[in-house]
Amino acid sequence: MAARPYAQMLVNVLRSLVSRADIYDPVTGEPTHPLLVRREEKNIVLIVVTGDKGLSGAFNANLLKATMRFLETKAGKNVDLVTIGRKGRDFLRRRFPVAEDGAERKGSTQIVGEHVGVLGKADFEFAGEVAQKAIDRYVLGEVDAVYLVYNEFKSVIAQRLVVDKLLPIRAIGERETAQAEELTKEQREQAAEAALTAGVSLEQVDTREADEKAKQFGTSQVDYIYEQPPAELFAGLLPKYVAIEIYHAMLESWAAFNAAQMTAMESATNNASDMIDSLTLVMNRVRQAAITKEIIEIVSGAAAL
Repeated sequence: MAARPYAQMLVNVLRSLVSRADIYDPVTGEPTHPLLVRREEKNIVLIVVTGDKGLSGAFNANLLKATMRFLETKAGKNVDLVTIGRKGRDFLRRRFPVAEDGAERKGSTQIVGEHVGVLGKADFEFAGEVAQKAIDRYVLGEVDAVYLVYNEFKSVIAQRLVVDKLLPIRAIGERETAQAEELTKEQREQAAEAALTAGVSLEQVDTREADEKAKQFGTSQVDYIYEQPPAELFAGLLPKYVAIEIYHAMLESWAAFNAAQMTAMESATNNASDMIDSLTLVMNRVRQAAITKEIIEIVSGAAAL
């Protein structure tokens, strides 16, 4: 929530610059910035954001299933995988080769980047490094598209798996979702039960007031004076826009992971409690039967004497 005002203001500044900078060639109509140029998808980068730990139910499994489904839709194309999170790295390593610097491709799908232990302490600097590597490859024409797989968090019971297209940028502030999957009804009920037990609110945080205030920058009828030319500012801020999208995905995934882990641990606790109650009942019945049997034997022996 604390990161949203910066992201929203960055979007508004870029939108303001779009109206003042010539980002499209007046003759050909083609975009002048390389991150806006669209090409036929032959080489793709897919950034996969998973957790570093388990004990979170189907959180990591669902993310990796979504990754495999996406790869099936891109069959016949070269896909470079960048993993953020230990679970995603271990899963994909068992199925795809790891690329070596300067070596030839080992297959249509390979792993080119691995990042472990960063999700729980995500910072913008790391997201910027990941974004810059993807941007450099896109500008050089090595890849034709960059996608991002992560778990979008809205509340404990409102989450969905999404595959967003980062590059090329279609429109500032508009996400291009290639694939999405909501939680099932059963998963939402389990999450709601766990949240109520833990005292966590099920409602989404209302940020409309802050969002509306941030939007005033781009919509106000003021002719802003920029120190640098608008086109130069636009070119400098666009990579930051890509970085904030990756940073946002990491924060969303971390929140979703904690929610999934809370739900899984609550379910495990309830199951353990139910098992203890069931075994206690069986133990009491066996104990009662043993005592009854001893009493009958004593009474029968006394009667025989």
